[in-house]
Amino acid sequence: MQLTKIEGKQILISDTLKLDSEIEAFIKPYRDNIQKDLDSVLAYSANTYSKTDGEFNTALGNFMADAVYSESNPVFKSRTGHDIDMVLLNYGSIRSSLNKGNVSKRTAFELMPFENSIVVIAFKGTQIDSLIGYLRQSKSAHPISKLKLVLNKDFDVVEAKINGEGIKQNKTYYVATSDYLYNGGDNMRFFKPNDSVYYLNYKIRNALIDKFIKLDSINPVIDDRFIQTK
Repeated sequence: MQLTKIEGKQILISDTLKLDSEIEAFIKPYRDNIQKDLDSVLAYSANTYSKTDGEFNTALGNFMADAVYSESNPVFKSRTGHDIDMVLLNYGSIRSSLNKGNVSKRTAFELMPFENSIVVIAFKGTQIDSLIGYLRQSKSAHPISKLKLVLNKDFDVVEAKINGEGIKQNKTYYVATSDYLYNGGDNMRFFKPNDSVYYLNYKIRNALIDKFIKLDSINPVIDDRFIQTK
């Protein structure tokens, strides 16, 4: 016997389909438990913060980059003995605003719905120059932490420092970012080649949740970490 024909039809999944009561009864306790966990209050946001609030840096982006630094640096240092020098995330990965009021795990899933994990890349100051060149040309508020960047009205670099110090061409810098960006997302091609890569197995979303848990209130600000002079 040989198969000579296969037929199929498209079944639209919508609310017109009848629920299977047995399956629904089986799933409900798990769904209720997940919803309860997602909605448990972790902190309080003093205001509403959006990624569109600033030109080159935003309060929300600053909070997220700083959270990645504060939560992942102890992990990285315990494994390598080194500190993270700076953090770079991308503007497009922020998928919602941080609204005024109670902050929960659900808030973290709304801000960062992707399964992006934190990686730390070691490379020389010459590649930091390429990173800065990307930020200068993108003219967007990509979240950064521990990097100070000042541009003039023509978008030329006036000042560039990491942890308050000038960038040294032959020094090895440890830059925390997402695995998405490390693999070339958002056209960030400057992460390769590199001296080494460290996978922390720590999702950005989980770092945000851990930061929420440590804070009673959240009140980030727009600062001078990335600005343009007039």
